[in-house]
Amino acid sequence: MRSLTRRLPVLAALAALTVTAAACGSTQANNASSTTDGSTVGAAKTAGFPVSLAAANGTVKVASRPTAIVSLSPTATEMLYAIGAGSQVKAVDSLSDYPRQAPRTKLSAYQPNVEAIAAEKPDLVVESGDTGQLTKHLAAFSIPVLELPAPAKLAGEYAELDQLGRATGHLAQAQQEVARLRTRLHQIATAAPHHARPLTYYYELDQTYYSVTSSTFVGQLLSLLGMKSIADQASGAAKSGGYPQLSAEYILKANPDYIILADTLCCHQDAASVAKRPGWSSLAAVKAGHIIGLNDDIASRWGPRVTDLLQTVETAIAKGGSG
Repeated sequence: MRSLTRRLPVLAALAALTVTAAACGSTQANNASSTTDGSTVGAAKTAGFPVSLAAANGTVKVASRPTAIVSLSPTATEMLYAIGAGSQVKAVDSLSDYPRQAPRTKLSAYQPNVEAIAAEKPDLVVESGDTGQLTKHLAAFSIPVLELPAPAKLAGEYAELDQLGRATGHLAQAQQEVARLRTRLHQIATAAPHHARPLTYYYELDQTYYSVTSSTFVGQLLSLLGMKSIADQASGAAKSGGYPQLSAEYILKANPDYIILADTLCCHQDAASVAKRPGWSSLAAVKAGHIIGLNDDIASRWGPRVTDLLQTVETAIAKGGSG
């Protein structure tokens, strides 16, 4: 996302974080064991084909191990490579800029062109939202579509990795990635300095002051560091699904300990620009230099790099200053 225009679809996707993730798994799910965070990991180390998955867009049947995957989700693209399925990816959408070797195309995730997607002759399409009833349209070409929406909790991310592992024949690698994520997040959280009370923060999605509450996916990540969002008590926080639009007056009155910017690329925001906003120089976070800048793309995805997001914030807190 390099502009506010490109940022708007991301805000829409972020709003979907509040929707309960669809039931995940496969016909093998009855043999899965439950973990402490609510996710499930299948007992089998490898997935056989054909395989059926209970996804957000219904039951998805993958007849054989896919060799020509089209990803219309930047997060799914990162997940596919993280579980060792990169060699099976034939094309990715225009926003899938990571990892660099991903076969990026002009395909749009927000305005999908059915003919252009079908022309890639995929044997599996992965999306984050069934925009334009893509599942129905691609069914005419006998192309299965797996929808992996933005999850509400970390358990949802783990479950999506499990689904991708089953769908691509990389279940063991997917389970290893889940284990890696759990371990790394625990390490970062453990390293975070302890405070007598939760550190408050204002998390900025864009310059119009859209923010997140502690109940969102990002908010739950930050809670691992003992942080609490000032947006929790904002008017309309619940109605907005945890993504209320705050006012400058509200932020100034809340006087957060930290300001976290997820609009450094799209909107060119940093500590200097924040300090120049009317009245913001009086904020405790500005005075103390507690302004943390994030990479927009990492901040808007729920894949393997959530550890990078949490590490950036933890490092800044440990230093007691800007990140």
